Amino acid sequence: MARIDDAYNIFDLRDKAKARLPKWLFEFVDRGTEDEVALRNNREAFERIKLKPRVLRDVSGRNLATTVFGKQHKLPIAIAPTGAAGMMWYQGELELARAAKAAGIPFTLATGSITSMEKIATEVGGTLWMQLYMFQDRKLSLELVKRAENAGFEALLVTVDTAVSGNREYNHRNGFSVPFTYNSRNTLDVLTHPRWLFGTLGRYIATGGMPRHENYPESLRKQLGGGFGQAGRRNDSLTWDDLKMLRDNWPGKLLAKGVLHPEDAELAIANGADGVVVSNHGGRCLDATMAPIDALPAIVKAVGHKTTVIVDSGFRRGTDVVKAMALGADTVLVGRSTLYGTAVAGYDGAARAIQIFQEEIGRTMALCGCTSIDQLTPELLEYAKIS
Repeated sequence: MARIDDAYNIFDLRDKAKARLPKWLFEFVDRGTEDEVALRNNREAFERIKLKPRVLRDVSGRNLATTVFGKQHKLPIAIAPTGAAGMMWYQGELELARAAKAAGIPFTLATGSITSMEKIATEVGGTLWMQLYMFQDRKLSLELVKRAENAGFEALLVTVDTAVSGNREYNHRNGFSVPFTYNSRNTLDVLTHPRWLFGTLGRYIATGGMPRHENYPESLRKQLGGGFGQAGRRNDSLTWDDLKMLRDNWPGKLLAKGVLHPEDAELAIANGADGVVVSNHGGRCLDATMAPIDALPAIVKAVGHKTTVIVDSGFRRGTDVVKAMALGADTVLVGRSTLYGTAVAGYDGAARAIQIFQEEIGRTMALCGCTSIDQLTPELLEYAKIS
């Protein structure tokens, strides 16, 4: 197992993940779409927000806990849905879910994951949320929703920003296609990364064959080589009526994930959502989108007084989380950051990624003169001018 004691930040974990994973798999997780303007801007937007710390305050008793949907969590972060977790590490979803439970934060399972929701619930537990990509056949989506209810998942995050797939040109250059097929480029790539080949893919093959999308309905369930994350999905006909349909069939908390416009946030609440996730899909769909951290204030102003507002995309530092909480977010979803850790060392790597956030959030709060999350307010922030 790779060393993680010399991973001092998320970027260190990213470097280690890049070394261990085949290029096609690392870039599938790490990169954005088209010219990657949104991917870069997600990070640059954080840099434009500066902190105005308060000093000479007793910060010895810091508490990083926050409450979401009436339930207290130890940190103001939750694990975002990442369908590739199981390819980062053998049974990566289980490892990541265990790390989330140990840290006292929610874990969100992706529709496209390769570990079933029932297995996550029975073998791990904790605060479990489920992400939903709607299938072309709505009845199949409702089957998945019912399974999530029966398994005890507490929230359903329906992704609304993928009417069509993003244009990820690098996948073609890397020999990665949907459905996945082996060719000279990606085969050589795999062979030159033996730790991943034997430690992840080889273990799946040795213990039952190629993994499948275990949360897909049986009629769409395929090995990853037969359709990585896309089987049966066509979202270009989705409307607000679909959100209302989900509200009628889901008894838990319902969130619309992928909202950037305040009017859409209001429509989500009007059609039954209990909250919204401000997100541009990590820069992986529409390349010209604004950064979610920039969209957050207007959405909080529009609906924050009557609903839960969560944000994701581009979070790599504890300072990023502090800025989001100061802008009114109820919590932050982190995705790639914990995937890097999972790719490096399974549970230990995921736990290290969460620990990095915990240390950085606590340090930033102390240096800003704050002892609790509710003390993080817009008065701590200053926006740098863009020339």
